[in-house]
Amino acid sequence: MKAFWKKAIAIALSAALVAVAAGCGGTKQAATSSSASSGESDKIIIGQASWIGFAPFYIAEDKGFFKDHGVDVEVQSIESKADSKSALAAGRIQGVSTTIDTQIVNASSGIDLSCVLALDTSSGGDGIIAKKEYNSLEDLKGKKVALDTTGGADFFWFQYLLHQKGMSIKDFDVQNMAAGDAGAAFVAGKVDAAITWQPWLSKASKTDFGHTLMDSKATPGIIVDTFAMRKDFIQAHPDAVKGITAAWYDSIKFLKEHPDEAIDIIAKHLGEKPENVKSELQDVTFYDEAGNKQYFGTKENPGEFYKVAKMASDLWMELKLIEKPVAPEDVLDGSYL
Repeated sequence: MKAFWKKAIAIALSAALVAVAAGCGGTKQAATSSSASSGESDKIIIGQASWIGFAPFYIAEDKGFFKDHGVDVEVQSIESKADSKSALAAGRIQGVSTTIDTQIVNASSGIDLSCVLALDTSSGGDGIIAKKEYNSLEDLKGKKVALDTTGGADFFWFQYLLHQKGMSIKDFDVQNMAAGDAGAAFVAGKVDAAITWQPWLSKASKTDFGHTLMDSKATPGIIVDTFAMRKDFIQAHPDAVKGITAAWYDSIKFLKEHPDEAIDIIAKHLGEKPENVKSELQDVTFYDEAGNKQYFGTKENPGEFYKVAKMASDLWMELKLIEKPVAPEDVLDGSYL
């Protein structure tokens, strides 16, 4: 699967955003801003990498769904997770789309954020490719496995799988490399297996020696992309958060009802061919309003999202990738769904 430190929020967000329609079905109102007289801008900037799971935000931007719900949003391309982290911490962006495990790392490092929306879950876009003679994780013990050990969604997912089996990364001869390089190394015959993402799963199946041992269809809701915002922004502009959420729902609906136009929009922003985008969309499942409410649950009955967030914090602590744990209730906020 395919993108955060200290300057106060200033120019972009000093103006008050007023009454915005909350959620789907609410009355849509144009936001007004005191910045009109001060010369300051009320534009909200969302940072994200060019990953298919974040792409409906491009639809919201191009089709005017953000403005329909009273918010002025710019989607900014930031490929590096480190750059997104720095930009969010410094207030150069107000929201970021990335995986929950990365949001946990950001929160642990001191960025006061809340995940207000679940975007998508990987449904086959990530997986383990291996030589055909290997058909289980146990079969790979002692074998050369290419994996990005610096963190990220695939590393998190692989660790989750090992935890379920009572296994450890020490059981393998790990070759540390980025997910794309891992896939390429496998197809070139340099390793026995690789934890990677599309298109390398498909490329492995086209070789005469490789297959997909397992993919993320088997673990829905574990590799999940989320949208988080700075808490100081959320507290100052709750209606703007509701507007962004409502625009996401509109985009998911538009993608379902007008797939060809939606795919053309996404292809334009990602710099890909429409047919490639159509194929990539099959590897993710987007969370609409109903899906979000089920995944978040309620304060009295928390949903699966809380378990995944806690698992990410526990795992990163165990691996010493973060210095302090993050409680799910401190980073998940379903108030704006």
